[in-house]
Amino acid sequence: MTINKVAQAKLPTPWADFILHAFVEETTQDEHLMISLGNLEDNQDCFLRIHSQCLTGDALFSLRCDCGNQLESALKIISEHGKGIVIYMAQEGRGIGLANKIKAYELQDEGLNTIEANIKLGFAADERDYSICAEILKSMNVHKVNLMTNNPDKIKGLLDGGINVESRVSADSEPTLHNQDYLKDKEEKMGHLFGKKIR
Repeated sequence: MTINKVAQAKLPTPWADFILHAFVEETTQDEHLMISLGNLEDNQDCFLRIHSQCLTGDALFSLRCDCGNQLESALKIISEHGKGIVIYMAQEGRGIGLANKIKAYELQDEGLNTIEANIKLGFAADERDYSICAEILKSMNVHKVNLMTNNPDKIKGLLDGGINVESRVSADSEPTLHNQDYLKDKEEKMGHLFGKKIR
């Protein structure tokens, strides 16, 4: 096991009283969070959202992406269902870090798309790794999930790690003037699976 759970505490929110778990990777010392609700031990009908850290979208209400909406929607769905998990990964900017993400935004302001900007900075279009998510789930005795995502890489990451993805639940949000091109690039160039076509 390359991930260690180091703490847990209550997390009251507007939607439910969750439990917040802190995990640390042994090799990188990256700190990941898991937000859980309900009895996970029965391993039945568990909703899961793998959410990569997005300070600009999650905390600063940026309309350049759909991250904040996806996180809020996942917490609402889990609270309504009475059971589920959000794994909050320390993978800001699709894995390139916060400062480089802002550099990528600067290049996008100059006309590059989200993929071209990452590549110009010397990164892949998406640097994220989801293998650690399977370890986190197994450490909590969760082996099958209903995954809330549009990203096929997350499905593959879980399956490769031995987690059964029983269903995929679309994680769509209404496009805005600020993110419609970004969402279209994710759909057409990165293979993301939206519930409806991005115009």
